[in-house]
Amino acid sequence: MTRLTTKNLPDFYKSTVGFDRLFNEMERAFTSTTSSGYPPYNIVKTGDNVYVISIAVAGFDKKDLEVTQDGNKLTVTGTAPEQDETVEYLHRGLAGRSFERQFQLADHVEVTDVRLELGVLNVYLEQIVPDELLPRKLEIK
Repeated sequence: MTRLTTKNLPDFYKSTVGFDRLFNEMERAFTSTTSSGYPPYNIVKTGDNVYVISIAVAGFDKKDLEVTQDGNKLTVTGTAPEQDETVEYLHRGLAGRSFERQFQLADHVEVTDVRLELGVLNVYLEQIVPDELLPRKLEIK
């Protein structure tokens, strides 16, 4: 099995037209090494054009979280909750630090709902393709 790397990605430019933005995003994803892995998340496909991004945000309240969509970029930001200075931790396993996670969305993907449930932030997405972009049968005259 051949693995796709940035080394052979430019070969795609030779036989495609109009995919520049897609390839630029792929190259950026391959070369991005700044992702810390925090907080952990899942992306689940729940239907033909329906998805859920679930992010583990234990210890965060609604007021500490922000979800924004700017075009095809979805950004989830968490501001670390204030800590009680009088608490003496014997073990501190919950990170509770600020974070920012970004997701690149395909065209026509929209956030349909955002819910904080049992320490998990669920972002519900659906790809809604406009009727004029759907395949259509053309009349032959």
